[in-house]
Amino acid sequence: MHPVPAVDVIDETFLAVARERVAAEFADRARWAAYWPDLRPEIAHDRGPAGIRWTVTGALTGTMEVWCEEVLDGTVLHFFLRAEPGPGSRAARSRRLGRAESVRRHREFKAHAFALKRRLEAGRPAGVPPLAGG
Repeated sequence: MHPVPAVDVIDETFLAVARERVAAEFADRARWAAYWPDLRPEIAHDRGPAGIRWTVTGALTGTMEVWCEEVLDGTVLHFFLRAEPGPGSRAARSRRLGRAESVRRHREFKAHAFALKRRLEAGRPAGVPPLAGG
C-alpha cells in the first residue's frame, strides 16, 4: 500500500460542454502556466478527449490528471493532484502545511474550473442543452 501524499486533491466539476472541447483546453500547453504557474507538467499519458495525465515537478513533485468523462449532455471534469512538496517549500516542513497546500490547490483549481465553465458554456441558461458542437 502506498502512503497518502502530502498534497492530495480530488475535484469534479460538471460542464455542459462536449468533452472534446474541455480536453482541448488542457491539451493547450500555453494554458498550463496560468493554471499551475509554479509547476512544470510533463505529459505522461495523453488520452485525447478523455484527458491527460502528467508528472509534475517544481513546487510539487508527483502526478496530476484531468479526466473528461461524458455524462448526460456534458462533461464531468475530474482533477487529481497527488504530490509531495518540493525541496525548500514551506509545505515540505510539516504534514499540517501539506494539508493547507491541498486546500489551497483545490480552491485554485476550482476557480479555474468555474472560469472555464463560464467561458465554454458562454452564458447558456440552466437546463438548456449545449450548443451543437459545444
